[in-house]
Amino acid sequence: MLERFLNPSVLASISNLELVAKTVVDGFVSGLHRSPDFGFSQEFAEYRAYTEGDDLRHVDWNVFARTEKIVLKRFRGETNSQVTVILDASASMGFSSTGVSKIDYGRFLTASMLYMANLQRDAYGVLVFDDEIRHYVQPSSRQGQLHRVLHALDKAVPAARTDYAKPFFHFQQFHRRRGITAVVSDFWESPKKIVDTIKPLRFHGNDVVLFHLLDPQELRPKFRDSVLLVDSETNRTVEVTPDYARNEYGPKIDAHIAELKSEAESNGLDYCQIMTDAPLDAALREYLTLRKGRN
Repeated sequence: MLERFLNPSVLASISNLELVAKTVVDGFVSGLHRSPDFGFSQEFAEYRAYTEGDDLRHVDWNVFARTEKIVLKRFRGETNSQVTVILDASASMGFSSTGVSKIDYGRFLTASMLYMANLQRDAYGVLVFDDEIRHYVQPSSRQGQLHRVLHALDKAVPAARTDYAKPFFHFQQFHRRRGITAVVSDFWESPKKIVDTIKPLRFHGNDVVLFHLLDPQELRPKFRDSVLLVDSETNRTVEVTPDYARNEYGPKIDAHIAELKSEAESNGLDYCQIMTDAPLDAALREYLTLRKGRN
C-alpha cells in the first residue's frame, strides 16, 4: 500500500504537482516511521498538539483520520540549509517506455525534494535548463516560494539540446551560499565533460548530488526486429539490430554509467542512479543522507 504513494505511474495520474509532492513526501515519511533500520525517521518523528493560530499545512491528517486528534509534525532538520535542484529539460528527457517520461519523473522528484525543504524551513530554489537557463527561481524561504518553484516546474517542457556548460557557468556566478545542489538529468554527455562542468559548485562549499535518471529501455533495450532510432536532440538516425542491442549496447551503457559514477565520486560529488519505473524513495533517501551530513 505504501509503495503506491511513491509509484511514478500512480503519481502520473495526479494533475496537480503540489499534490504529487505532498503524496510522495507523506508516503515517504510514513515509510521512515515504519523502518527499523533507516536513521532519519527521527527528523520527522516528533509531534505536538495543535494550538490556535498554527499553520494547518503542518497538520498530520493521517493521524487525525485515525484518532480525531489534531497534531502537527515537528522537524528536527530545521537547519536553514539552502537547497537548489537543477532539472534537465532537454529533448532527450521527453523519452518514455513506461508511461512516465524522464521529464515527468524529474518533475516529481524535484517537487518532492523542494516540498520537503519547505517543510524543513530551508531556503530552496530551482533551475530548469537545456542549452540555456529556461527558468530560475532563486533560493528563498519567503512565503509563496513553493508556488513559485512549482510554477517553474509546470512550465518545464523538453526542448533543444543539452548543454551543461552555459547554464552552469551562469548559475555559478550568483550561487555563493553553501548548501545542497541536486542535479536531475539523464546525463547523455561525456562523463568527464559533465563532471568538469558541475564540480566547481563544490568550490563554494556545496554538497552536490547527481541523480542519473534513465528509462529501462535505455539501460537494456529489447527489440524483436531491427529498428531505426532517431536522436531527439540532433535528429540523427541509426539502425539498431536486436543482436547489437543485446550484445554490444549493454556493455557500452554500463561503461558510461561506471565512468560517470567514478568521475563524480573522485571529484567529491555524490551519484545516484534512478530508473523511471522505480519508486521515488531511493532518491529521497539520498537527499536526506546529504541533509544529515550537513547537520
